[in-house]
Amino acid sequence: QYLLSLINVTEMVEQSKKYKHNAMYDNLTQIYNRHKLNEIIVEKLKKAELLENKFSFVILDIDHFKIVNDTYGHLVGDDVLIHLSEIIKEQIRDTDVFARWGGEEFVLLLSDVNIDTASEIADKLRVKIELEYFVEVNNITCSFGVSSYEKNDTIDTITNRADKALYEAKESGRNKVCKLITKVE
Repeated sequence: QYLLSLINVTEMVEQSKKYKHNAMYDNLTQIYNRHKLNEIIVEKLKKAELLENKFSFVILDIDHFKIVNDTYGHLVGDDVLIHLSEIIKEQIRDTDVFARWGGEEFVLLLSDVNIDTASEIADKLRVKIELEYFVEVNNITCSFGVSSYEKNDTIDTITNRADKALYEAKESGRNKVCKLITKVE
């Protein structure tokens, strides 16, 4: 005697896909989240160390975003984040990685690009964003911090350099691109 049971796994497969997507993507902007970005950075660092591949790390932050949320509300702020994400996605290459770092901060990993080229790319994005019309708020600007892979880099060292460069851009007037090169010992 045998007992046969048939189960339709379609729903479980779909649920599994949904969980996997939610683990990798930011729910609002539908770009990679910070967790997925960290996984990608680790892989890029390994490849860079082994194969001497170059890449650059760019962090960008919307200038005075708190004013947008306080003046127009969080729903408009969310619309700004979504619109900004769409602009950047349209401007980058398929080989580049774009992720939400947190709040109004975003990150780009630019493959096979040195710090000078990354700074030029960031500046083109800065200008594109500055000239773009955003519903309700009209215009926004962003500040950018740029660093590039250096031998023996870790996630912390490459991100800290970009973060310091971002703070320099903010402190020197905002709507700027700054880069930081510091050799890692």
